[in-house]
Amino acid sequence: MNSYNSPSTKPLYRGTQIVWYVLGLLEVLLAFRFVLKLFGANAAASFTSLIYGTTHVFAAPFLNVFRMTQVSGNIFEWTTLLAMLVYWMIAVGVIKLFLMGKTVSTPEAAVKLNSQEG
Repeated sequence: MNSYNSPSTKPLYRGTQIVWYVLGLLEVLLAFRFVLKLFGANAAASFTSLIYGTTHVFAAPFLNVFRMTQVSGNIFEWTTLLAMLVYWMIAVGVIKLFLMGKTVSTPEAAVKLNSQEG
């Protein structure tokens, strides 16, 4: 049986799609946070408040890693960029784990193992 006809292929594909979608959504929200801080957006504005409130939980673990660069109310939040990088790396790791569960034929496995030797 080749891996394209395996019953596990479609769920794995859907799982990777979900991970990429969630990552994309999170990255967009964090990018909005970064840009709003960079341009000194009014934190009392509804949209800004929504973005800051939504992203705070995702940015919080990284907020004290680097000092923020601030120039007259505009903040270059290095920590948001770090959060974006870390979440991307986690998503790639999760997808790699998903793909480990993919059914492979013996010839496919032999080729992959041989490519890892050299």
